[in-house]
Amino acid sequence: MAVNIPGVILMVLFYLMVLGTGIWASFKSKREQKKSGASEMEMTLLGNRSINWVVGIFTMTATWVGGGFIVGTAEMVYTPSMGLTWAATMLTAYSLSFIICGLVFAKPLREMRCVTMMDPFHIKYGQVLTAGLSLASILNDILWVAGTLICLGGTMSVVLDLPYTLCIWISAAVVIIYTLLGGLYSVAYTDIIQLVLIFISLWLCVPFVLMNPNCLDISKTLMNNTLHAPWIGAPGLEKTGIMMDDFLMFSLGSLGYQCLHQRTLAASSLATAKLSCFVAAFVILVFGTPPILLGAAAASTDWNLTSYGSPFPYERGEAAQVLPLTLQHLTPSFISIIGTGCVAAAVMSSADSDLISAASVFTSNIYKNILRPQASDREIQWVIRVAVMVVGLVGTSLTSQKNSVLLFWILGAEVAYVIIFPQLVCVLFVNISNGYGAVMGCVVGLVLRVLSGLPSLGLPVVLHFPGCVLEDGVYVQYAPVKTISMLSAIAAIVLFSYLTSVLFNKGLLPEKCDVFKVKVQQSARELTLVHGAKEDNEKETLDNTCPQTEASEPMISSEC
Repeated sequence: MAVNIPGVILMVLFYLMVLGTGIWASFKSKREQKKSGASEMEMTLLGNRSINWVVGIFTMTATWVGGGFIVGTAEMVYTPSMGLTWAATMLTAYSLSFIICGLVFAKPLREMRCVTMMDPFHIKYGQVLTAGLSLASILNDILWVAGTLICLGGTMSVVLDLPYTLCIWISAAVVIIYTLLGGLYSVAYTDIIQLVLIFISLWLCVPFVLMNPNCLDISKTLMNNTLHAPWIGAPGLEKTGIMMDDFLMFSLGSLGYQCLHQRTLAASSLATAKLSCFVAAFVILVFGTPPILLGAAAASTDWNLTSYGSPFPYERGEAAQVLPLTLQHLTPSFISIIGTGCVAAAVMSSADSDLISAASVFTSNIYKNILRPQASDREIQWVIRVAVMVVGLVGTSLTSQKNSVLLFWILGAEVAYVIIFPQLVCVLFVNISNGYGAVMGCVVGLVLRVLSGLPSLGLPVVLHFPGCVLEDGVYVQYAPVKTISMLSAIAAIVLFSYLTSVLFNKGLLPEKCDVFKVKVQQSARELTLVHGAKEDNEKETLDNTCPQTEASEPMISSEC
């Protein structure tokens, strides 16, 4: 198969359009900064907290609608052990994550004027713990970058017959360049172009695939074993615990990603942040429908009658490539090229979010707060650029593994769910939480999760929960082990925070052993409460005296 020249030309034009939009947004960012006098960090990482609701909805939706989302959803539906049941579970969970973010997390983080979701940890736990959790957050973003770029490399190499590595590095270079130039402004405005292209391209491909003569009626193959296993999936009652586990991981674990909270922090107001979350919760379902239909079509196709031949993709171990294979063999050439552009747009819309997310955490929580508190605005700007470059290069380098998209996708979600989410909940909503509890929460959650077994990483099951069975010589956990690990982490944080607080504040342990300054933290909290009560009393007194002043001097304008 020769290189698809028209496809290459179209992709070059698409990349130039996205790059041009990013460069335009970078100039807009500089003009806004001059007018507002905002700092480099606020402007680059949060767009001066001025993102309106229209742009906010687009960039919020693009947070999850990436290459991994589109290719991974099609792979889920096509894989017999997952199918529609698993894909619908994942979609609903992502939608719910937006709603929870808007209802629960947007307000406290915005009221604290956070730059990243790691700022509360720095305030409450200090530098060391914040650095460790920040590195976990950065690792998440790197895994996400790798997963999304693998989607693009696989799709372009199949449809355009270009080298896998070349496709990935060119795409990564384009994303890195426009993110370097304009920060969140470039990311947000390119998200608009990318989501519009994704929507049009996906829905354009669907009818061509479904009307292909080699594709059976997907309504008839939904629950019938014809050419392929029923694409509804085969979860079975014994897998209910696993499905609930994955549902909670995707819905709650998604709240452990900085890129999600970055959008709410960048919104022009709390109302705008909430509106963006709620609308995105609906829009993501619209974007998730075409990959489901394409995966269903792949499961309903007689591949022997196509140019792909026999055996089927699943038998060849190419389920991860089922979306590009479907585009290549079930649609006309020009439609498959458009579909490839859709995947490229999705990859960029997600990869740029993760680049700016990782750069935000490193610059604000590690470099600015720990390494160089006295850093100037210009220095911070260069640190952000270097961070974007390094994260982009490391994430791109991981694509040499060529693993399934789902591996990076689920691994990142587990890190967010078991480690970061419990810590974020406790630091924001559990007043008694402290550094000792945070450390023990990480240890307990991580140890439980590793001992429960991670087949994707080759780690065997050591800790057998109820329902653990031996299948084909391998132990399989049917209990919701990820949720058990997460809840155990929260319990450990609360329990050890309470114990250490009692031990140090009652003088049962010497103050010199208090590494995380629990006693100082307790005193500061009490002082804050007293000060807050005093301010409330003063305000109430002022409110009571204001009406009297206005009544006695009606001609004088007075303010309370």
